[in-house]
Amino acid sequence: MSDPAPTSLKDRVPDRSIRICADRGGTFCDVHASYIDPESPDGERKELVVKLLSQDPGNYADAPTEGIRRVLEIVTGEAIPRGQILDTKKIDYIRLSTTIATNALLERKGHKHALLITKGFKDLLLIGNQSRPKIFDLNIRRPGVLYSKVLEVDERVTLVGYTSDPQAEEHQVLFDDDGNVTRGYQGKGWDGVSVGEGPGKVVRGVSGEAVRVLKEPDLRQVEEDLKALYDEGYRSIAIIFVHSYTYPEHEQIIGDLARKVGFEHVSESSKLVPMIKMVLRGVSSTADAYLTPILRQYLDGFFSGFDKNLREGTFNAEEHQATGQRGARVEFMASDGGLVDVNNFSGLKSILSGPAGGVVGYALTSWDGREGKRVPVIGLDVGGTSTDVSRFDGRYEIVYETTTAGVTIQSPQLDINTVAAGGGSCLTFRNGLFLAGPESAGADPGPACYRKGGPLAVTDANLLLGRLVPDFFPKIFGKSEKEPLDTDAARVAFEKVVIEVNESLEGRDHELSLDEVVYGFIKVANETMCRPIRALTEARGYATGKHVLASFGGAGGQHACEIAKLLGIKTIVIHRHSSILSAYGLALADRAHEVQEPCATFYTPQNVPTLMARLDRLTSQVTKDLGEQGFTGNRVKIERILNMRFEGTDTSLMVLPEATGAQSDDYLDAFKRVYKSEFGFVLEGKPVIVDDVKVRGIGKTFDDLGPSIYAEVESLEEKGLVVALQHQENVKAKAEAKKYSVYFAPPVGRVEDTPVYLLRNLEVGDLVEGPAMVIDETQTIVIIPGAKALVTSRGLYIKID
Repeated sequence: MSDPAPTSLKDRVPDRSIRICADRGGTFCDVHASYIDPESPDGERKELVVKLLSQDPGNYADAPTEGIRRVLEIVTGEAIPRGQILDTKKIDYIRLSTTIATNALLERKGHKHALLITKGFKDLLLIGNQSRPKIFDLNIRRPGVLYSKVLEVDERVTLVGYTSDPQAEEHQVLFDDDGNVTRGYQGKGWDGVSVGEGPGKVVRGVSGEAVRVLKEPDLRQVEEDLKALYDEGYRSIAIIFVHSYTYPEHEQIIGDLARKVGFEHVSESSKLVPMIKMVLRGVSSTADAYLTPILRQYLDGFFSGFDKNLREGTFNAEEHQATGQRGARVEFMASDGGLVDVNNFSGLKSILSGPAGGVVGYALTSWDGREGKRVPVIGLDVGGTSTDVSRFDGRYEIVYETTTAGVTIQSPQLDINTVAAGGGSCLTFRNGLFLAGPESAGADPGPACYRKGGPLAVTDANLLLGRLVPDFFPKIFGKSEKEPLDTDAARVAFEKVVIEVNESLEGRDHELSLDEVVYGFIKVANETMCRPIRALTEARGYATGKHVLASFGGAGGQHACEIAKLLGIKTIVIHRHSSILSAYGLALADRAHEVQEPCATFYTPQNVPTLMARLDRLTSQVTKDLGEQGFTGNRVKIERILNMRFEGTDTSLMVLPEATGAQSDDYLDAFKRVYKSEFGFVLEGKPVIVDDVKVRGIGKTFDDLGPSIYAEVESLEEKGLVVALQHQENVKAKAEAKKYSVYFAPPVGRVEDTPVYLLRNLEVGDLVEGPAMVIDETQTIVIIPGAKALVTSRGLYIKID
């Protein structure tokens, strides 16, 4: 006799069918979920969006956990009390991006840790690389170091020979296949005069260089020193030894000893950043020791809100054997735009975790990959705290050396420029100037209109100008989390500013009105957002106007048209999930895995086979690792990269031949192309050195998104916009019966009867002409006079006159 059919909605929801992506930003936490509709006979997958404040300690402890709880309530139809451990049986995966590490670095609220460094180099990271970002600044304020204490370890290795030897290859030490020396160094000896080996054993380093071990560490003394650090309360350390990129043994020995003593986190520079340049390697390792414990603490709190299966990533053995099912898994967005599991997620990899999801989202939804149709895209992510800007021209632009909050680290990150101007940026009038940011009202207390007594912010300005409609804005404010935006609070605060502004402008023909003052702040915010866009385009030789603007983020729709007009951009793409695109991007992101080794080899015809063999070996390793994660065949893309530089220079470039138009294996040609593009010249005749070999594997997590938005627009245009024209009379009727008063840039000014459209009521092919506003559950899009927005299945396609 068969079991009776399940009756409750929860029972009808298939196990492992809910996919959840959560982006925890500075002001809002965005959650995008998809699930199999139990009411659908063909298993249709539906989407769900939840938006909540990133911080609301009076109502919940952790925003992503609260967002996931709400998703489970909606999908299963069951009430789940706050604080209850969440059952993950119905969840396929949870993907997270977070700004925890970024905020800890910006606010200098990381974990106390100690630095272990080679004796004699105690002040190396304090001295740094002597760079002067502002060369004419007479009052240099250098950011402090991240570590709290230094322990010098009496160990020393050095390289045999010297780097500027014009006959380095002829003089080098030769090894057999087992690493034994078959021929000693042929140049000047360790004393600079005789030909000889000098003291210490000579071994072959990971890079192939000959390394002389001058001093082994005294493990008994180091253990005593580590115990003393532990007794002082240190639980995290960073280890940076000279030449450990090629000879990591001493770091590994000390690292194992530290873990034995009881240290909870150990950052070994040779594992984190196996590259030359000790200062960058050291700063990166201290950043990891500073941030990772904070990140782990947050993740422990996150996992504590779910059943134990989520952390384990699998069912217990009995249930797994009985059902053949795996447990829900958790993946994280890394700074380079790839997903990693919890074991590979670290503070160093999470600094750009939040905005990276948005870059993936717009790159995959706003790019036209058809031959002859490729137009570069600028991503404009206007969030609550900041605006993030990036550029996509067919592949992600990745940088390997970045400076965040005064800390220069060496780690692959998407090339994202950030400026402190977003919806929560504070508005002030000081010394006759309108200022937007850099301070932010954040999520708590938030802008004045959030009903928590916060300061004036960009959101307040948009609200008073009519660019936000409280009736259509999420009602999540106040102590009850159910109140709408408070227009009166924003108006009262701005009226005080208007008086202050007019008092400072005595002698003018007329006083500035409330609208003029408020719009003045919006103009300042718009110009601030344009600054990083020009840095990514004009400053690098690209014409800004020859780009498409992909606008997203909760506040992006209110500023996109005016920013495009300032920059001379004619086309804007706003995805239907643009207000939560960083979360949606997590659903589209690929799993990434990379392996890197130091090399220190001249790029010559004789050495190319060896270099290719090393790339082949790393390729096999990456392919195997991705295969164990379930990615095989055409779902795996491999990128083989050499880090190259001209001899005598210290600027190396990561070279991927296919990205430059060179032949797939012609790294020298590709390097010269990249070098000339970057610096404007090539050092012809100079030997080229390969500092590192690197293989990056990408596991594709979805099949295809279908035709691009541009192909859909062309389809409509081929019909002479028949669909749009037929609907045009109906479009006007779809505007909300209650028109809204909206202020636009002079000379238009305030338009009292601006039509307001609900995106869900518009059909594909509808054409909305500005001035107008298009609103959905999570965003407001302002269509300025002269602009036209065509509704497509993916979102809005806007043309600016």
